[in-house]
Amino acid sequence: MTLQQTPTGATPTSGNEVTSDATVALVEKWLKASEAYAPSKSASLLAETLKDASGLEFTLGFVDLVVRPEDLKVAAKNLKQLSSNAPKFLPGYMRLAIGVGGTMAPAFPGIVVPIARKVLRGMVNHLILDARPQKLGNGIKHLTAEGNRLNINLLGEAVLGDGEADRRLQGTHDLLSRPDVEYVSIKVSSVVNELSLWDYDQTVTNVVERLTPLYQMAASSPTPKFINLDMEEYHDLHLTIDVLKTMLDKPEFLTLDAGIVLQAYLPDALAALQDLTEWSKARRARGGAPIKVRVVKGANLAMEGVAAKTHGWELATYNTKQDSDTNYKRVLDWALTPENTDAVRLGIAGHNLFDIAHAHLLSQARGVENNVEFEMLLGMAEGQAKALTADVGQLLLYTPVVRPENFDAAISYLVRRLEENASPQNFMSAVFELTKNRSLFDREKNRFLASLAALDNEPAGTVPGPNRQQSRLTDAAPLLEGGFENTPDTDSALPDNRTWATAIIGKIEGSTLGVAEIDAAKVTEEGKLNEIIEGALAAQVGWHAGGASARATILRRAAQALEAHRGDLIEVAASETGKTVDQADPEISEAIDFANYYAEQAELLETVEGAAFTPARLTVVTPPWNFPIAIPTGSVLSALAAGSAVVMKPAPQAKRCSAVIANILWNAGIPRDVLALVDIEEGELGKQLVSHPKVERVILTGGFETAELFRSWRDDLPLLAETSGKNSIIVTPSADIDLAVADVVYSAFGHAGQKCSAASLVILVGAMGKSDRFLNQLIDSASSLRVDYPTNPAAQMGPIIEPATGKLDWALNTLDAGEKWAVKPRKMDSTGRLFSPGIRLGVTEGSRFHTTEFFGPVLGVISVPTLEDAIRVQNGTDYGLTAGLHSLDPQELKVWLREVQAGNLYVNRGITGAIVRRQPFGGWKRSAIGAGTKAGGPNYLFGLGSWAPASVTTTSQNPLDTRVQGILTAAKSASADLNQLATAAQLDEAAWRDEFGTARDVSALGVERNVFRYLPAPAGIRVSESATPTDAIRVVIAAVRAGNTAPVSSGIDLPAEVVRAAQNAGITITKQSDSAWLSTLKGTNLARIRVVGAPSSDPHAALGGRVDVALYTDPVTVAGRVEMLPFLREQAVAITAHRFGNPDSWSEGVL
Repeated sequence: MTLQQTPTGATPTSGNEVTSDATVALVEKWLKASEAYAPSKSASLLAETLKDASGLEFTLGFVDLVVRPEDLKVAAKNLKQLSSNAPKFLPGYMRLAIGVGGTMAPAFPGIVVPIARKVLRGMVNHLILDARPQKLGNGIKHLTAEGNRLNINLLGEAVLGDGEADRRLQGTHDLLSRPDVEYVSIKVSSVVNELSLWDYDQTVTNVVERLTPLYQMAASSPTPKFINLDMEEYHDLHLTIDVLKTMLDKPEFLTLDAGIVLQAYLPDALAALQDLTEWSKARRARGGAPIKVRVVKGANLAMEGVAAKTHGWELATYNTKQDSDTNYKRVLDWALTPENTDAVRLGIAGHNLFDIAHAHLLSQARGVENNVEFEMLLGMAEGQAKALTADVGQLLLYTPVVRPENFDAAISYLVRRLEENASPQNFMSAVFELTKNRSLFDREKNRFLASLAALDNEPAGTVPGPNRQQSRLTDAAPLLEGGFENTPDTDSALPDNRTWATAIIGKIEGSTLGVAEIDAAKVTEEGKLNEIIEGALAAQVGWHAGGASARATILRRAAQALEAHRGDLIEVAASETGKTVDQADPEISEAIDFANYYAEQAELLETVEGAAFTPARLTVVTPPWNFPIAIPTGSVLSALAAGSAVVMKPAPQAKRCSAVIANILWNAGIPRDVLALVDIEEGELGKQLVSHPKVERVILTGGFETAELFRSWRDDLPLLAETSGKNSIIVTPSADIDLAVADVVYSAFGHAGQKCSAASLVILVGAMGKSDRFLNQLIDSASSLRVDYPTNPAAQMGPIIEPATGKLDWALNTLDAGEKWAVKPRKMDSTGRLFSPGIRLGVTEGSRFHTTEFFGPVLGVISVPTLEDAIRVQNGTDYGLTAGLHSLDPQELKVWLREVQAGNLYVNRGITGAIVRRQPFGGWKRSAIGAGTKAGGPNYLFGLGSWAPASVTTTSQNPLDTRVQGILTAAKSASADLNQLATAAQLDEAAWRDEFGTARDVSALGVERNVFRYLPAPAGIRVSESATPTDAIRVVIAAVRAGNTAPVSSGIDLPAEVVRAAQNAGITITKQSDSAWLSTLKGTNLARIRVVGAPSSDPHAALGGRVDVALYTDPVTVAGRVEMLPFLREQAVAITAHRFGNPDSWSEGVL
């Protein structure tokens, strides 16, 4: 469209029919007329409150922290905290009520909280109607008295299961059956518990079947009844369109008038409208009714941002408000023609008076005003709404309704409305000031003109394409040249990706991928095994000599190859281990991430000051079956990155998967001798491989008992293992119940509960243990999961790996005293592999279900009085892999972070699905074996070889910790190398400053805080009789700077000054001979021991087969980056940092 001057000098836009001057004049007319209409008391109060600097925070906090919690004591505590922050614009009586209420609430929560809720709920009651029949009738009568119509939208609890979906659908049916309700909105996501886009066509069919009775009622009604299909998420866009088309293509609905919403902040909106219009024209040609499209700007921007950032996808919406505004006008310009509006009537929805005026004048100019209806949200800009009706006619008001007991279900809706009223980016922030404040009027006018100018400056007929362009069918696998970034998972909302996945699913049942390779890898004789080992050792020399940079290049090519074979890897994982597509796809992304991340880390390994790394010459990798792609790939590539040769012995249940991985890596450039694949029996030959004297590392992912077995074969076996986990999620009364339930169910039953990180317990605190809502939602959600083999694309939970025996068989079939089934597991076929989820109530602390890892689809529920009790229960197992907390209380978070004992912590999110670098993975206690660190983290490669002293090229001179300085001063009394100790102290200080001493979030997503931190480990120091004072003091310095009070058992005499200085730093030094120390080693309560010097006999033998004690025996170096690691244990903390997409900083003051 080009701009032309009219005789009056005004600038016409949108096909030259409407001038911007006319638009502005009409807005000014409406604003002047609106002054005659006083806003409601509640609207004025809310507007004044949101002007206050703390008004938005206070109002959101009140709605979320006082109205939402079921537990009145929690609400009372929150009210007390909020009362000190009440906005000054509140009327005196409300400020007094809040102040007095905040003071009295903790003592009288049952009296004060309901009153406070009622008083302050009045601030937002004009935005939502009470859904109780009599109250709703009164509200409808009042709102329609002046001729406006209502579009009723029933709000309710989150739809997590079939039961709530049934209730929501029935509730909407009941609404539409009322004589005073003519128009309802309903989202497809609210009528089924899970919209499976992998099973797209069937999902469309299912939704249509669910909605058909509602449409039949509308079609048979003697008075007009209108159903509008609403949507929020981009995920639902095309599905909702296809549901509408499928429904209205039924002969019985040919003449039914119905509609859908389109969001203009999506670049896809115009193309979607054009598609709908062509379809509707064809329907009209068959004698059908037109449809209506409600055009909105879009109100889910914040959550779309969350999806984009967490998955690594492009933002589905426009990046700027102006682009969204321009697209809104682009859609209207195309739609508002006689030909198009004959097929598609428009509901022009919004509150921006400039857009409304422009659309109104354009529809008049084109003669289509009778096919246009203007729509607003209930309670928003009421005076302006009344003013413009004289020109545009009566309005359709979008009217959310909710029962008082479900008022918290309206929080996400209210959050969006409150944000709109407060954000300067939105027109609504100026709505009460436009008649008084010319600068605000000009701001909005200029935004309007800018959006028009952008439209006029583009080529005619422009139809934007979607931002999301990922196509697994056509995209080339990228090659990361350097650095690191996480790999995006497959976006199931995109048609190409669904076509790609459908082809994979079709090949699962008859898949033979990996069969030839694993057959070729069969080894049945010791001689052949020794030949493979010797070949790998010989090949390792050249592999290491090529240097880290060359290895990194090959690993990056491997990452590219893994991406290119994503479909094959999903196919074999599904075929062999039962992984569903939605579970397998992120695992491929993780494998790719391991390749790229370890490539980067390999190069950094050569930059450590004061220490030289020598890789293990041969590493044996024994991966699990439950993560058949990511863990084998990560384990193999980490060792290769470090410079080791690898022999991979797959799990019997997943050996085809390992064969496919190996073949991909070989073809990517990793020599076959450097990476050997062997398929051997678990018996004697397997023992010979693992215990072979030339094996310098074994990477195991499996059970703790397997680690013990391996160590029993060889005392000094250098074993690095991620073992068992008995993981739980604590839910406190301050938690958001719907979000907590969703995360518990996903964490417990994803991959049939067979993830090492899976939640097998949920621990309910206080009133949450008595919450009917929590339990009902939990039961509804779990019992509604679709359980099937991965050949069914709709499957949400797949099979267990093999028929249940032993512990798992007991967990699926037997209850302890006092326990009962909330949901009893059912065997669903004759294979013994397919079980529905189970939930057992009444689990008690110390019981078998509390302490035993079962590795299957069974969740236990434990109720305790206090958070302290919950933490004790959570810590009360031998393991410490993952742990979760659902709470919105910063004090609860502070206590939990201080006390919980696990390597990976998750707050207000699920506890599975750790992502490389973002959440390095590995546990504490018996969940981690050996002198290793977290997989996918900055230290993992450090444990895959040995360290020896090396020269130091540069050292900075920084102020030292006073405790360290004290030990350095005391060391002058010893026959020690003071220069070496001073260098070590400086390198420790640098390592503390740059790595160990700072909790860091390198991913910086904003919507999720992923904090990686170091805490003191339960470690000790053994100074052997052969050690030097210099080495002994140097290691003590490392422990002190790490903040560890590691006790020292010394076989040599250290000067009294050194002993006192160490004591001042919290470290006790005790004289003990090698033989005496060795005799007590088996009974040690330390998890890690830094051994300085060579003991008189092998300490590994003295441990008596214990795998839960790690010995660090490398020569002592000055490198702080190396020497401090034994005294620190890593912890990854992932905290959801948004509420409904909006930034939520409540945790920042805690961590």
